[in-house]
Amino acid sequence: MTKATLQHTGMCQFPVRHNNLVIGGIALSRLAQRVGSTPFYAYDRQLISNRVAELRQAMPADLKIHYAMKANPMPAVVQHMAGIVDGLDLASAGEMKVALDTPMHPENISLAGPGKRPQELSQAIAANITINIESFHELETIAQLSETTGIQAHVSVRINPAFELKASGMKMGGGPKQFGIDEEQLPAVLKRIKALNLDFNGFHIYSGSQNLSADAISESQQKSINLAISLAGHCPAPLKKLNIGGGFGIPYFPGDTALNIQQVGDTLAESMVPFKTEQPQADVIIELGRYLVGEAGIYVCQVIDKKISRGQTFLVANGGLHHHLAVSGNFGQVIRKNYPVAIGNKMAVTEKELVSIVGPLCTPLDILADKMELPVAEIGDFVVVYQSGAYGYTASPIQFLSHPVCTEILV
Repeated sequence: MTKATLQHTGMCQFPVRHNNLVIGGIALSRLAQRVGSTPFYAYDRQLISNRVAELRQAMPADLKIHYAMKANPMPAVVQHMAGIVDGLDLASAGEMKVALDTPMHPENISLAGPGKRPQELSQAIAANITINIESFHELETIAQLSETTGIQAHVSVRINPAFELKASGMKMGGGPKQFGIDEEQLPAVLKRIKALNLDFNGFHIYSGSQNLSADAISESQQKSINLAISLAGHCPAPLKKLNIGGGFGIPYFPGDTALNIQQVGDTLAESMVPFKTEQPQADVIIELGRYLVGEAGIYVCQVIDKKISRGQTFLVANGGLHHHLAVSGNFGQVIRKNYPVAIGNKMAVTEKELVSIVGPLCTPLDILADKMELPVAEIGDFVVVYQSGAYGYTASPIQFLSHPVCTEILV
């Protein structure tokens, strides 16, 4: 794929063949025929495998890699992931069901999230999944359920650290948070876990997400490891697991620079030395979602109308924010920016026009691309949104305005 071909997309993970974007070895036009209808999401399994392999190459050899299913819980994706990562991290009982259908051993599956319902906790206990405790009340509920069922619960403590992940797109640690237990409260929590005779596994420290700064991620990882070392003396048993979270971001917008994972890996290897010296039996884990699958997915819809309004050209597509909220700018963006977008069956067309691509919903928020220069498109052409493998379909208001649902495929 030439640089000229990439100028209007900024993406190069998918090749181009005969004017068509190629996903999983299949040209987009043919893939759409195979799916049978648009819109759809397509995830490239080889790109996912390559990303995991590249990550392993850059990270310390004894580091464990877990997949955070909330990024993309599609069953086929999770099944594929279960064969190439070391563990799965869940955020609900629904995700638990998908995870337990895979070959992943329950001892390598964990459940996190504030406000876990007693039924979810009971299911996790019965499945021998590690529960990341997020409050004193949750701890007592787990203990009561464990006693009632006669099944020992496996627990880790999710810590809300005093520090935060700098330069993070979404901060989940530092200051008052609904996530985890404040680090200053940990000695009391750990003492209570010992009294309740729960199986203590370790700590979970997740400070933020979508970070492209290797320095910021490395600083957070080192602080997480130092915090675990400082708390080890209060633990009811030697640490088995230390999950230091993820936060690895991917580039979405002009000016974004890909994360230097080699720098992160080299620095983490140094940071792990004192921890492994003191806790040689403990696994150090990173928990990643978006970084593993985000760039391996695309969202595809079709142009169903083309109109000009007071000099501005609009392409009206049959997909929109009800399938892909993030591309509309309504999933955490303060100022809306365009995702990388292409006309997937006109990748080599040189004639361009300035267009806005909108969806079929009765709201001005339904925008897929705003005033982007793209190859001249007509009704029936395919609109492709890159960087759509994470926080796409399941992070969107699927029922909004009762439009048709979307298909997901792994190729």
